Amino acid sequence: MSDEKQNILKFLENTSVEVTPGGAQKIEDFRDLLRPGTTVFVTFLPGSDIKDTVACVKRLFAEGMNPVPHFAARSIPSKAFFEENLKILQAEAQVDEALLIGGGVDNPVGDFSSSMEVLRTDLFQKYGIKKLGVAGHPEGSPDIPPADVTSALLEKNAYAKEHGIDMYITTQFCFEAEPIIEWDKRIRAEGNELPIHIGIPGLATIKTLMAHATHCGIGPSMRVLTRQAANIAKLMTTRMPDKLTRDLANYQANDPDCGITLCHLYPLGGMKKSAAWMYAVMDGDFELNEKGGFDLTRELDI
Repeated sequence: MSDEKQNILKFLENTSVEVTPGGAQKIEDFRDLLRPGTTVFVTFLPGSDIKDTVACVKRLFAEGMNPVPHFAARSIPSKAFFEENLKILQAEAQVDEALLIGGGVDNPVGDFSSSMEVLRTDLFQKYGIKKLGVAGHPEGSPDIPPADVTSALLEKNAYAKEHGIDMYITTQFCFEAEPIIEWDKRIRAEGNELPIHIGIPGLATIKTLMAHATHCGIGPSMRVLTRQAANIAKLMTTRMPDKLTRDLANYQANDPDCGITLCHLYPLGGMKKSAAWMYAVMDGDFELNEKGGFDLTRELDI
C-alpha cells in the first residue's frame, strides 16, 4: 500500500459524523448505517427544542453509538435549564463529551451571549463532561469579527489548561484544503494548542452543498463549487470529498506541527450515502487517481 493511501486511512481513523434530531427521525436504526461506537454529534439548530436533542442523544446511546450533544450558548434560556439538561444527559445516557458553540442567533434568548460565559459556569465538569469541543471557523465566522475570534480561541486555550479539560476544535467544512491549512498555521502562530477535528462535506447534491455553505458563512472555498458545478451533472457524486480528503491527509502526514487530529464528516446528502462512502474509504476500497483525489473500488449501496 502506498504512503499516500496509508495517509488517507490514518486521516479517517475515528471519523465522527453528525445528525439533526429531525434527520434522526428518518433513520430506523443507526446500527444499520454506522459501526458500533461511532461518535455522532447531535446538532442544536436555532429555534430548536433542546428536549429533542436530549431524546436523540438517549436513542443513539441505546443503539450503541457515542452521542455528543451540541449546546448553543445564545439559545440556552438559563443556567438552571442548562444544568438540568446536563444532569439528564449524564444520568440517562452517560454522556461524557459535548460540543459548545456560540449559536447562530442575533440576540441571546437567555443568560448567555457567548460560549465562554457557558464555560465559566464550570457545569460541564460538574456533570461528567471530560471532552469538550468548541467551534472553529477556517474561513471566518459570519457572526464574529476576526480579532474577537482570535481572542475567544486563546481564552478557550487558557481555560482548558487551567481546568484540565480535554478540549478540541471542531470546524465547519470547506471544499478545498488551502484555506484550512492556512488557518491552522495562523492560529498555531497566534498561540492555539487545541487539536482540530476538521469538517469535510459528505456526499450531497451541488444545491444542498451550496445552500448549507451559504448558511454557515463559508466563503472562499465556495469558488470550488461554482467553478466545477457546470461539470458535475450527476445528482450524487463520490468525487466531492476525495481531493479535499487526500490533500488534508497528506498535510497531516507531512507537517509535524499540523494541528489536525481527526476528521468530522457532515452527511449533507443523508447519513446512508455519506456513511457508505466513509466506510469504503476507511476499509481501503479506493485507488489514487491522477486528478489529485481517489476513486472507490467498492460499489456503494445507496
